[in-house]
Amino acid sequence: LRDEKGVQESSTKLGEKLGEKLGETKKSILQAIQHDKYITIPVLSKLINVSTTAIENNIAKLKDAGLLRRIGSDRGGHWEIVKPEG
Repeated sequence: LRDEKGVQESSTKLGEKLGEKLGETKKSILQAIQHDKYITIPVLSKLINVSTTAIENNIAKLKDAGLLRRIGSDRGGHWEIVKPEG
């Protein structure tokens, strides 16, 4: 995730694939999860440079939109990006 241009391009492609106009924070969260499905909220917070509360709120919105889900427990589980139908 050190290559910001690559991250931005990949995030844009992901947003286009999902057919959604995602905010930058949501795109960054999904991009980070694509690279590491076991990533934690505190690590996402540091990586994206926003508060853990902002990460939690954005994850909740992504879950509500059906784009993201948690598989397993909070400690031992992982994230899964839900591919849109069609």
